[in-house]
Amino acid sequence: MFDIGLQEMLVIGVLALLVFGPGKLPELGRMVGRALREFRRASDEFRSTVETNLHINDVDPIIAPAPAAVEVASTPVLPSEADGASAVGDGAPAVAVEPGEPFCAQRTSRLFHKSDCTWVTRIPEPERVYFKHVADAREQGYLTCPVCEPWEPA
Repeated sequence: MFDIGLQEMLVIGVLALLVFGPGKLPELGRMVGRALREFRRASDEFRSTVETNLHINDVDPIIAPAPAAVEVASTPVLPSEADGASAVGDGAPAVAVEPGEPFCAQRTSRLFHKSDCTWVTRIPEPERVYFKHVADAREQGYLTCPVCEPWEPA
């Protein structure tokens, strides 16, 4: 990485021994090791959180408006059909679209949003989960979006 050879390492070691002394040198090494480990853990956690919640590596799907989507939305979804079976019988899964619900989340994400949040537009319609109340979303393990900060008036 820095192209340091054996002689350079020996000079650095002798200088550190002279400056810090033999008693403080092991403690200093442990302290630097802990700091580097904590920094690496925090940066990995931050990167994974951003990639998971914002789907940075995913390509935005191009969704063309289809008149069939209105048909599916107006068709009531029975509890027995909620697992993806179609009421029409054409083999296509029925999508429970509830645009009137105030809160929305993505099935594979950890955050939920207000329905008018800009991040909701990035969630594909089949992946959306709708909630009537903040408590419902929190019961299922979702966290509030830091951008729109969903809340309910008391």
